[in-house]
Amino acid sequence: MERFIRTAAEDPKVIALKMTLYRTGEDSPFIPLLIRAAESGKQVACLVELKARLDEERNILVAQALEKAGVHVVYGVLGLKTHCKLALVVRQESDGVRCYAHVGTGNYHVKTARQYTDLGLFTAKKAFTTDIVHLFHYLTGRSLTWKFKKLLVAPIDMRESFLRMIKREIHIAQSGGKAHIIAKMNNLDDTQIIDALYEASSAGVKIDLLVRSICCLRPRVPNLSDNINVISIVGRFLEHSRIFYFRSGADSPEKGEFYFGSSDWMYRNLSARVEAVAPIEEPSLKQRCWEILNLMISDEKLAWEMEASGHYTRRIPKSGNGRLDCHEALMHLAASREKLPPSKGPRTTRRRPSQRRQPALLDAKPLIQ
Repeated sequence: MERFIRTAAEDPKVIALKMTLYRTGEDSPFIPLLIRAAESGKQVACLVELKARLDEERNILVAQALEKAGVHVVYGVLGLKTHCKLALVVRQESDGVRCYAHVGTGNYHVKTARQYTDLGLFTAKKAFTTDIVHLFHYLTGRSLTWKFKKLLVAPIDMRESFLRMIKREIHIAQSGGKAHIIAKMNNLDDTQIIDALYEASSAGVKIDLLVRSICCLRPRVPNLSDNINVISIVGRFLEHSRIFYFRSGADSPEKGEFYFGSSDWMYRNLSARVEAVAPIEEPSLKQRCWEILNLMISDEKLAWEMEASGHYTRRIPKSGNGRLDCHEALMHLAASREKLPPSKGPRTTRRRPSQRRQPALLDAKPLIQ
């Protein structure tokens, strides 16, 4: 991501650069890069969230420095915290203007990028970049567009879109088709989503939830959530990425629908924040996302399972051929793709889900579609 912004800031053919900043960090490379881009004559816009918890003072100083350099600094939509992770580059090509964009699950923060399991997507597809252009216009007050072709945007249409997808899985299950929902997130507390998942479970939809922290849904309750499993992965890295999967009747699981982005299934994310979730459409990227989800669901070392009582118990391995550690497996996969040895960074003491304050990982080659 730093290379993407640095290249854009130095490229004379780039005419505009836009970015959202939620948490920056004291040694953020993005602030001087945005300032350099503005000073070189590029149109630079940056949305700085002043209400980012624990980073309020730093973000105020960042905003002041950017404004002084000529960056168009905005503070988002009145009454809503801006939590989406987006960057947009507009470049003059030989055949006209073209947009390049990044959608992420994590903050553009150097330290957390090394500890959290975040995902990022680079794309130049017009349908995606047009949506991101409209979203930036919405955030900067230049447009009131409420229709997006690819992105799911909160608080505009994200909750309704997810509820519609859950309903679709219910209809597929009732018709004898293959229905499966997997949702990976930090927290789950939205009552409408939870009620819809209970209904889906009762209709026979298989549901696997990977929830790192707060989960207000109770799995395995007879006649309510028999088909729902809740897992929390507690290991070397802090699980931070959000991935949503709907099988949608596909003949093989990796051909289902995948979405990822900045939003949890929480009331605050769906109703009180600006969030963006993007679909994954390229078959190879779908396979990568399925690989991540499947490894985590199958984990035999880091997984804690929630019982109907709400208590967590450490998963007992079913196989006698070793215990699958999804973090180790993902590191080895990433290293094999890059032909590098896996990182041997600092380990942390494992804690139970209720005690969670833990760093985390990423299979870190960027996704591009």
